[in-house]
Amino acid sequence: MPIAELGDRNLHYVRRGHGAPLLLIQGMAAHHLIWGEPFLSLLQRDFDIVAFNHRGIGDSDRVDDPFTVAELAEDAAAVITAVGWDDAHVLGISLGGMVAQELALAHPDRVRTLTLGCTYAGPDGGSLDAPGPLRMMAAMNSGDIRKSLRAGYEVNLSPAFRADEAEFERFVDITLSERVPGPVIQLQLQAAIAHDAVRGLRDLAVPTLVVHGTEDEMITPKNGAHIAELVPGARLEMLDGVGHLFWWERPTESAALLRQHALGR
Repeated sequence: MPIAELGDRNLHYVRRGHGAPLLLIQGMAAHHLIWGEPFLSLLQRDFDIVAFNHRGIGDSDRVDDPFTVAELAEDAAAVITAVGWDDAHVLGISLGGMVAQELALAHPDRVRTLTLGCTYAGPDGGSLDAPGPLRMMAAMNSGDIRKSLRAGYEVNLSPAFRADEAEFERFVDITLSERVPGPVIQLQLQAAIAHDAVRGLRDLAVPTLVVHGTEDEMITPKNGAHIAELVPGARLEMLDGVGHLFWWERPTESAALLRQHALGR
């Protein structure tokens, strides 16, 4: 993986495809491989894709001190610069969607279009009261890695998708393919809880698409509707019967939504 040198830290990223610049920002406890080959292979036909690992994740530099979502957004802005882009279409999901919000608010000239998936804007009208995060943290605290993986699988994907048990083994293989330290997940959770972009989003002028699954147990669907109500002119796409990792469950539809929003085709 190439390295984005950001001055005080290095972040690793992958780059693939040809076309318009597209920055992918992953969520809590996730790394670049969580985007999945089916989704990326569809996007690379039209986009020059960069997907990076947050600080502390995979081979990106270690982090020990607390950070904010706004600071993660500055990491994302620095990655755009490091790969030689002036601006990019941006897709952020979950915690990455919060980062994408802050990126668009702080650097609107660097975001061509914004796609926010399965994410949260802040406490004024939004809520982080979903059952999934608590279940995941309880499983992690048990010290049983298999129990943690099973909990992560069940709260991130819909019952219909999980009916094929082979999908669990794929989830395990991909999840374990990069280093994701428990203390970093705790720091990410602290940053997410403190996130509040509600006031800024009311004045956001970046074209915005909001995508959310109706079976999301990590960030409840009402949060997607909340964001779409906040951002002037935002378009909301609710995916019926789909869980938190909507692009895993419906890669073709997810790629088509992003392509149409960003490129108009």
